[in-house]
Amino acid sequence: MSRLTDLIAHAKTKDSQMGVDLEREFKALSSRRAYGLNFERHRPETIELPQSSVRKGDKVRVLPKRGSTKKGDQRLWGVKKSSKAGNAHLELLGSGESKTQAVPVEDLVVVAEFRDFIYPGLVSTGNVKRGGDKPCHTIINAENYHALKALTYTHRGKVDVIYIDPPYNTRDKDWKYNNHYVDSDDHYKHSKWLAMMERRLKVARDLLHPENSVLIVTIDENEYLRLGLLLEQTFPEAHVQMISSVINPKGTARTTFFSRTDEFIFFVFFGAARVPDRSGVGGEREVRWRYLRRTDVESARGTKKGGPAQFYPIYVNDETAQIQEIGDPLTPDEDRTNVPAIARCTAVFPIREEDGMEMNWGLKGPSLEKAFKAGYVRTSRNKSSVLQPYVFSYLTWPNIRKIERGALKKAGKREDGSWIVVDPSGKSSRPTTTWQETSHEAGAYGTSLLRSLLPGRKFPFPKSLYAVEDVLRLFVKDNPEAVVLDFFSGSGTTAHAVIRLNRQDGGRRQCICVTNNEVAADEEVALRKNGLRRGDPEWERWGIFDYITKPRVEAAITGKTPNGRPIEGDYKFTNEFPMAEGFTENAEFFTLTYETPVAVNHNLAFARIAPLLWMRAGSTGRRIDALPDSGWEVVDTYGLLVDLDQAAVFCRAVKNTCDLRIAYIVTDDDRRFQSVARSIPASVEPVRLYESYLLNFRFLLGE
Repeated sequence: MSRLTDLIAHAKTKDSQMGVDLEREFKALSSRRAYGLNFERHRPETIELPQSSVRKGDKVRVLPKRGSTKKGDQRLWGVKKSSKAGNAHLELLGSGESKTQAVPVEDLVVVAEFRDFIYPGLVSTGNVKRGGDKPCHTIINAENYHALKALTYTHRGKVDVIYIDPPYNTRDKDWKYNNHYVDSDDHYKHSKWLAMMERRLKVARDLLHPENSVLIVTIDENEYLRLGLLLEQTFPEAHVQMISSVINPKGTARTTFFSRTDEFIFFVFFGAARVPDRSGVGGEREVRWRYLRRTDVESARGTKKGGPAQFYPIYVNDETAQIQEIGDPLTPDEDRTNVPAIARCTAVFPIREEDGMEMNWGLKGPSLEKAFKAGYVRTSRNKSSVLQPYVFSYLTWPNIRKIERGALKKAGKREDGSWIVVDPSGKSSRPTTTWQETSHEAGAYGTSLLRSLLPGRKFPFPKSLYAVEDVLRLFVKDNPEAVVLDFFSGSGTTAHAVIRLNRQDGGRRQCICVTNNEVAADEEVALRKNGLRRGDPEWERWGIFDYITKPRVEAAITGKTPNGRPIEGDYKFTNEFPMAEGFTENAEFFTLTYETPVAVNHNLAFARIAPLLWMRAGSTGRRIDALPDSGWEVVDTYGLLVDLDQAAVFCRAVKNTCDLRIAYIVTDDDRRFQSVARSIPASVEPVRLYESYLLNFRFLLGE
């Protein structure tokens, strides 16, 4: 070994980067296990950044001519300088030969290697605001490795649950490694997949709460054995368990082998994390309550099926949000706006938000009153609706009779006075390792549900919304402030599930979703034939983020499809109501950017760093998007001090602001930083800019 060490040291004197690379590979080989999972780590991944401007010192690739479908030149070039004529003068990198060329800037794409230092920022590309002061879900368009690195600055040790559905490495060209789709006949497809996963899992560990958190990974039979070993080896301090979940009861069509009906879910438990006693899957589960307002047009007011006895006002006390009185039914010719008023109450009628159609309640007045007095009616505020500001659901009479004979049981009361009713028929109070739930069927509640949200748009194999919801509920049910991360976000099912969970119990959980904007392999070929390249607006509009993820989250929250029409259909199972009602939630959409340390240090990149400062403070309330003219500013959860001559007035504002979490102080002078830090409350974290930001990525992002 000493001879090899000497040779590496000699190589460093000739070519420092080559020496570092050789040393890294030597360490990897010398640390290989005699037993366990061994695989090739492959050369560090690279990512092309078509949105980045070409600058001196950048690494770039030369793109093939427009209209070509060829792979193109994969060599890396360094930009030495650029000319006024729009050409960049390049020098070949990583080669013993000296080779230069001049290429038009428009034919170059900036490249970042995973061993490079990167300094990330975020640019907002839109938002949905319907949730008042609730935390904001953040949906990020980025290469997920670099996004994970960015989150080490904002969410280190703060994430409660990570749920990921990575590429299954099953089909031909269903995922990329180093910007190219991996073919099914690639001899290194498994080791490339493992290398890709290992790099991301190691960063994910830094984000998880070390004392109580869970990593959840779904997979099929193609990689589950390798994934299990990888998880065991990457997280030796954690407990790993795998379960089987039926997602296609009919089975996939196969001519030779068994038809697959299930997939596997790995749970990695950190610290005190455990499966709760009452899970909702496989053991005791809450019984489904029915939405009180009828949803089918045949039951609208005035129709033969919808008799006049089921159109009446329900008076809700605006202070308690509880039913105070149930009014008399209206005749078909009576105007609902003329009903008597009751002080401090809102009269609620069954009105469809999407078109104002007058519907009917699902129960007649006396039956509703009887159920309400018995604790079998739930009321919740609906801030997003003007026509129906309160939503009602009720327990059906067959289920009430089951309670009376002991088949169902009451497990406590909610704040609104309604009973929590559970089915105790499961064999165990904990979930079993085999799940077979109708609601987990991927076709009906993944593909078909997505089709309702985004008519005419397709996404391969989306998860059942209710399957993801059930998995997350296990670990966030008792944590209404939980932070959930999905860095293989795909169609956005995880964000949708967290949003639904919040509605069910009034939680303020927030989800961070990361996906790239890649197009499918066949779509990529067609776009290239049409003379398009990544970065062109006509190309990007078909990418996963812009075409599926972002509009799906927008549709879920607003209750409207991308063309503005109300979403057809109802949510099922745990909480039934029309999808057109949407949710009282907030979400913002971002694209990851790549900044220079010089621009960061001189406040030239503040607009792109600003979202990261806001996310670190909880993604809640107003954001400081520009440097304040006054030299300081304090918003809902954090403050920013740029001019230290204004430190005294800044510190007074910090002390007088409730819920403040962080004070960002821009200075190169450690003595002055410490002086300000001592003048703010102990409950407020002082953070020095931009030292904390630059050091985080300088020391943590190098590979």
